[in-house]
Amino acid sequence: MENTLFKTIIQTRKNFIELIETSTIEEVNEVPAGFNNNIIWNFGHIISSQQILCYKLANVAPVIEAQYILDYQKGTKPEKFIEAEEINILKDLALSTIDKLAEDLNNNVFVSYNVRTTSYGIELKSTIEAVQFFPIHDAYHYGCASSIKKALNKK
Repeated sequence: MENTLFKTIIQTRKNFIELIETSTIEEVNEVPAGFNNNIIWNFGHIISSQQILCYKLANVAPVIEAQYILDYQKGTKPEKFIEAEEINILKDLALSTIDKLAEDLNNNVFVSYNVRTTSYGIELKSTIEAVQFFPIHDAYHYGCASSIKKALNKK
């Protein structure tokens, strides 16, 4: 897999982590007026989505606990206050799951794939295509979280 792509993925996730680390725990949990979710949901969602797109659709067991997929997958919304411990776990997972993905790609773990059309209208036919797509998804949700942060700072 192209090294530049993984550098982009990691940098986007590091930027997201910085956004979280420069926010209070209350800020990352707040859903401002006009928004459907909060900063930490967007962050958990990129991790959950990557696991679904790259692992579940390839019939490979995800490398994170099922609860994180269930809590942050598409169609969910913030249901509870996320404490510092879970935020720290998510920050670790944001980068460790990318390292594991690169390792699994190198080891040819992904053999089959259940074709999926994303909400963007992009048809994914393989884990490689999913890896090429999810950085766009990550960047979109980083943008959403950045907009939430700006809305909170205007209060």
